[in-house]
Amino acid sequence: MARVPYVDASDVAAEYEELLESSLQGKPLHVYRSLGNNPQVLAGLRSFLSSLWTDSGLSERDRELVILAAASETRNRYEWHQHVNIARGVGIDDEVIAGIGTDDLSPLDGDETTLVDYAISVVRREVDAVAHDEIAALYDDETIVGIAALAQGYAGLGGMIDAFDLELETGGEFHGWDPR
Repeated sequence: MARVPYVDASDVAAEYEELLESSLQGKPLHVYRSLGNNPQVLAGLRSFLSSLWTDSGLSERDRELVILAAASETRNRYEWHQHVNIARGVGIDDEVIAGIGTDDLSPLDGDETTLVDYAISVVRREVDAVAHDEIAALYDDETIVGIAALAQGYAGLGGMIDAFDLELETGGEFHGWDPR
């Protein structure tokens, strides 16, 4: 049982009701329903996460690689599970997903490995000059800011998910760190 209740649309002002639902899945998610206990925070966080999705400068594939790296590094089962589904939807195959989940990056190409390694370094707060130079060889400064914000944004979201002890939505069985 989650440590905070999952609110329903009837529990929040009308202006916040739609924020309880995933725009991708078209249904309320536990992560948003838990944050709905403070609708203003939910609204701000949804706006922030939306910006990370649309303004990071990354392709959908690269965005999901970064989010999977953050979820794997923090071992956040809920976020991992959600983004395995999203990653599959943008064409990332299970071998690549499993590689990130099991710390075997050999299924990724060289540029993707650099991206995932950088995201992990950001989450660990271990970005050094070498890691920065490697990512800077692939991306401009604007996108590097987007990558770092995306990695830490999802690591932070994972921290809230862990604090609230959220379980997967009904009918969802954890894919595992190796979903093959």
